[in-house]
Amino acid sequence: AFSGNTNADNVVFYKLQHSIKARFLRFVPLDWNTNGRIGMRIEVYGCPYRSEVVGFDGKSCLIYTFNQNPVNALKDVISLKFKTMQSDGILLHREGKNGDHIILELIKGKLSLLINLGDTKTHPSNAPINITLGSLLDDQHWHSVLIEHFNNQVNFTVDKHSHHFHAKGEFGYLDLDYELSFGGTPVPGKSETLSHRNFQGCFENIYYNEVNIIDLARRH
Repeated sequence: AFSGNTNADNVVFYKLQHSIKARFLRFVPLDWNTNGRIGMRIEVYGCPYRSEVVGFDGKSCLIYTFNQNPVNALKDVISLKFKTMQSDGILLHREGKNGDHIILELIKGKLSLLINLGDTKTHPSNAPINITLGSLLDDQHWHSVLIEHFNNQVNFTVDKHSHHFHAKGEFGYLDLDYELSFGGTPVPGKSETLSHRNFQGCFENIYYNEVNIIDLARRH
Protein backbone atom coordinates (compact mmCIF):
# COMPACT_ATOMS: atom_id res chain seq x y z
CA ALA A 1 0.00 0.00 0.00
CA PHE A 2 1.27 3.47 -0.93
CA SER A 3 0.12 6.71 0.65
CA GLY A 4 -0.73 9.48 -1.80
CA ASN A 5 -0.54 13.27 -1.53
CA THR A 6 -2.73 15.39 0.74
CA ASN A 7 -3.27 18.33 -1.61
CA ALA A 8 -3.71 19.08 -5.30
CA ASP A 9 -0.11 19.93 -6.16
CA ASN A 10 2.46 17.85 -4.32
CA VAL A 11 3.84 14.69 -5.94
CA VAL A 12 4.57 11.57 -3.92
CA PHE A 13 7.30 9.41 -5.44
CA TYR A 14 8.11 5.78 -4.56
CA LYS A 15 11.09 3.82 -5.83
CA LEU A 16 10.67 0.06 -5.47
CA GLN A 17 13.54 -1.86 -3.95
CA HIS A 18 13.09 -4.74 -6.39
CA SER A 19 12.05 -4.60 -10.02
CA ILE A 20 8.69 -5.99 -11.13
CA LYS A 21 8.18 -7.97 -14.31
CA ALA A 22 4.51 -8.15 -15.28
CA ARG A 23 2.15 -8.10 -18.22
CA PHE A 24 -0.46 -5.94 -16.44
CA LEU A 25 -0.52 -3.63 -13.43
CA ARG A 26 -3.73 -3.12 -11.46
CA PHE A 27 -4.16 -0.33 -8.93
CA VAL A 28 -6.87 -0.68 -6.26
CA PRO A 29 -7.75 2.49 -4.25
CA LEU A 30 -8.05 1.64 -0.57
CA ASP A 31 -9.01 5.01 0.90
CA TRP A 32 -9.71 8.60 -0.12
CA ASN A 33 -8.84 11.97 1.37
CA THR A 34 -12.01 12.97 3.19
CA ASN A 35 -11.19 16.68 2.83
CA GLY A 36 -10.70 16.63 -0.94
CA ARG A 37 -12.24 15.39 -4.15
CA ILE A 38 -12.08 11.80 -5.26
CA GLY A 39 -9.41 11.31 -7.91
CA MET A 40 -6.26 9.40 -8.65
CA ARG A 41 -3.41 9.87 -11.10
CA ILE A 42 -0.48 7.47 -11.30
CA GLU A 43 2.62 7.38 -13.49
CA VAL A 44 4.81 4.29 -13.79
CA TYR A 45 8.44 4.45 -14.94
CA GLY A 46 10.10 1.32 -16.19
CA CYS A 47 13.62 0.21 -16.93
CA PRO A 48 15.12 0.19 -20.46
CA TYR A 49 14.71 -3.19 -22.15
CA ARG A 50 16.36 -4.30 -25.38
CA SER A 51 14.55 -6.86 -27.47
CA GLU A 52 16.15 -8.77 -30.35
CA VAL A 53 13.74 -11.26 -31.96
CA VAL A 54 14.24 -13.81 -34.72
CA GLY A 55 11.64 -16.12 -36.25
CA PHE A 56 12.01 -19.72 -37.40
CA ASP A 57 9.76 -21.47 -39.94
CA GLY A 58 10.65 -25.06 -39.03
CA LYS A 59 13.16 -25.33 -41.90
CA SER A 60 15.78 -22.81 -40.80
CA CYS A 61 18.37 -22.46 -38.06
CA LEU A 62 20.81 -19.89 -36.72
CA ILE A 63 24.44 -21.01 -36.50
CA TYR A 64 27.04 -19.34 -34.29
CA THR A 65 30.65 -20.32 -35.00
CA PHE A 66 33.34 -19.01 -32.65
CA ASN A 67 37.12 -19.22 -32.69
CA GLN A 68 38.86 -21.87 -30.64
CA ASN A 69 40.70 -20.38 -27.68
CA PRO A 70 43.94 -21.85 -26.30
CA VAL A 71 42.34 -22.01 -22.84
CA ASN A 72 38.87 -23.46 -22.41
CA ALA A 73 36.29 -21.15 -20.89
CA LEU A 74 35.76 -21.84 -17.19
CA LYS A 75 32.04 -21.29 -17.54
CA ASP A 76 29.48 -21.54 -20.35
CA VAL A 77 26.24 -19.58 -20.03
CA ILE A 78 23.42 -19.77 -22.59
CA SER A 79 20.22 -17.79 -22.18
CA LEU A 80 17.23 -17.15 -24.44
CA LYS A 81 13.48 -16.70 -24.57
CA PHE A 82 11.16 -18.55 -26.91
CA LYS A 83 7.50 -18.78 -27.85
CA THR A 84 5.79 -21.27 -30.11
CA MET A 85 2.54 -23.06 -30.85
CA GLN A 86 4.32 -26.28 -31.80
CA SER A 87 4.78 -28.94 -29.14
CA ASP A 88 8.04 -30.28 -30.61
CA GLY A 89 11.20 -28.67 -31.90
CA ILE A 90 14.96 -28.38 -31.41
CA LEU A 91 16.03 -25.16 -29.69
CA LEU A 92 19.74 -25.78 -29.29
CA HIS A 93 22.21 -28.30 -30.67
CA ARG A 94 25.95 -28.73 -30.22
CA GLU A 95 27.99 -31.87 -30.79
CA GLY A 96 31.54 -33.16 -31.05
CA LYS A 97 33.51 -35.77 -32.96
CA ASN A 98 33.43 -38.47 -30.27
CA GLY A 99 29.68 -38.56 -29.81
CA ASP A 100 29.52 -35.85 -27.16
CA HIS A 101 26.58 -33.53 -27.63
CA ILE A 102 24.17 -31.18 -25.89
CA ILE A 103 20.61 -30.85 -27.16
CA LEU A 104 17.84 -28.59 -25.88
CA GLU A 105 14.56 -29.81 -27.31
CA LEU A 106 10.86 -29.19 -26.87
CA ILE A 107 9.06 -32.53 -26.62
CA LYS A 108 5.28 -32.63 -26.18
CA GLY A 109 5.27 -29.15 -24.68
CA LYS A 110 8.06 -29.89 -22.18
CA LEU A 111 11.65 -28.71 -22.43
CA SER A 112 14.29 -31.44 -22.35
CA LEU A 113 18.04 -30.96 -21.89
CA LEU A 114 19.98 -33.97 -23.17
CA ILE A 115 23.69 -34.29 -22.41
CA ASN A 116 25.58 -37.20 -23.96
CA LEU A 117 29.11 -37.73 -22.65
CA GLY A 118 30.32 -39.90 -25.51
CA ASP A 119 30.76 -43.61 -26.01
CA THR A 120 28.99 -45.44 -23.17
CA LYS A 121 30.52 -48.78 -24.24
CA THR A 122 34.07 -47.54 -23.62
CA HIS A 123 33.08 -45.48 -20.56
CA PRO A 124 29.97 -47.03 -18.90
CA SER A 125 29.84 -44.19 -16.34
CA ASN A 126 29.22 -41.67 -19.12
CA ALA A 127 25.51 -42.41 -19.35
CA PRO A 128 23.35 -39.82 -21.13
CA ILE A 129 21.66 -37.26 -18.88
CA ASN A 130 18.14 -36.11 -19.71
CA ILE A 131 16.49 -33.39 -17.59
CA THR A 132 12.94 -32.23 -18.29
CA LEU A 133 11.39 -28.98 -17.03
CA GLY A 134 8.16 -27.10 -17.67
CA SER A 135 4.89 -28.12 -19.27
CA LEU A 136 2.48 -26.67 -21.83
CA LEU A 137 5.28 -24.48 -23.15
CA ASP A 138 3.66 -24.39 -26.60
CA ASP A 139 1.15 -21.73 -25.49
CA GLN A 140 2.49 -18.87 -27.68
CA HIS A 141 3.76 -17.05 -24.58
CA TRP A 142 7.37 -16.11 -23.89
CA HIS A 143 9.35 -18.59 -21.79
CA SER A 144 12.89 -18.00 -20.51
CA VAL A 145 15.70 -20.57 -20.54
CA LEU A 146 19.08 -20.45 -18.79
CA ILE A 147 21.82 -23.09 -19.01
CA GLU A 148 24.93 -22.63 -16.85
CA HIS A 149 27.80 -25.08 -17.10
CA PHE A 150 30.79 -24.89 -14.75
CA ASN A 151 33.15 -27.88 -14.81
CA ASN A 152 30.81 -30.83 -14.12
CA GLN A 153 28.11 -28.71 -12.49
CA VAL A 154 25.05 -27.74 -14.51
CA ASN A 155 22.18 -25.37 -13.72
CA PHE A 156 19.14 -25.71 -15.96
CA THR A 157 16.42 -23.09 -15.45
CA VAL A 158 13.07 -22.68 -17.23
CA ASP A 159 10.80 -19.81 -16.14
CA LYS A 160 12.59 -19.55 -12.77
CA HIS A 161 12.20 -23.29 -12.08
CA SER A 162 15.74 -24.64 -11.70
CA HIS A 163 17.36 -28.05 -11.68
CA HIS A 164 20.94 -28.35 -10.45
CA PHE A 165 22.94 -31.52 -11.05
CA HIS A 166 26.46 -32.90 -11.34
CA ALA A 167 27.26 -34.62 -14.62
CA LYS A 168 29.12 -37.91 -14.36
CA GLY A 169 32.40 -38.29 -16.14
CA GLU A 170 34.62 -35.48 -17.32
CA PHE A 171 31.81 -33.20 -18.42
CA GLY A 172 34.13 -30.22 -17.98
CA TYR A 173 36.14 -31.57 -20.91
CA LEU A 174 33.42 -32.32 -23.44
CA ASP A 175 34.90 -32.59 -26.92
CA LEU A 176 32.48 -30.26 -28.67
CA ASP A 177 32.71 -28.41 -31.97
CA TYR A 178 33.10 -24.65 -31.86
CA GLU A 179 29.66 -24.24 -33.36
CA LEU A 180 26.25 -23.69 -31.79
CA SER A 181 23.06 -24.23 -33.73
CA PHE A 182 19.81 -22.57 -32.62
CA GLY A 183 16.41 -23.65 -33.94
CA GLY A 184 17.58 -26.90 -35.48
CA THR A 185 20.57 -28.52 -37.16
CA PRO A 186 22.39 -27.13 -40.22
CA VAL A 187 22.50 -30.54 -41.94
CA PRO A 188 19.61 -33.04 -41.64
CA GLY A 189 20.73 -36.23 -39.92
CA LYS A 190 23.95 -34.68 -38.63
CA SER A 191 23.40 -36.40 -35.31
CA GLU A 192 22.08 -39.93 -35.03
CA THR A 193 20.24 -39.03 -31.84
CA LEU A 194 18.00 -36.46 -33.50
CA SER A 195 14.63 -37.64 -34.68
CA HIS A 196 12.45 -34.58 -34.09
CA ARG A 197 11.66 -31.52 -36.14
CA ASN A 198 13.29 -28.12 -36.21
CA PHE A 199 11.87 -25.31 -34.11
CA GLN A 200 8.98 -23.22 -35.43
CA GLY A 201 8.35 -20.00 -33.56
CA CYS A 202 10.34 -17.06 -32.20
CA PHE A 203 13.50 -16.58 -30.13
CA GLU A 204 14.29 -13.43 -28.20
CA ASN A 205 17.63 -12.21 -26.83
CA ILE A 206 19.87 -15.23 -27.45
CA TYR A 207 23.09 -14.87 -25.46
CA TYR A 208 26.11 -17.16 -25.35
CA ASN A 209 28.70 -16.03 -22.77
CA GLU A 210 27.35 -12.47 -22.98
CA VAL A 211 27.49 -12.44 -26.80
CA ASN A 212 24.24 -11.22 -28.38
CA ILE A 213 23.78 -13.86 -31.09
CA ILE A 214 20.82 -12.25 -32.90
CA ASP A 215 22.46 -8.84 -33.01
CA LEU A 216 25.68 -10.42 -34.25
CA ALA A 217 23.81 -12.21 -37.05
CA ARG A 218 22.09 -9.00 -38.15
CA ARG A 219 25.33 -7.01 -38.24
CA HIS A 220 27.15 -9.72 -40.19
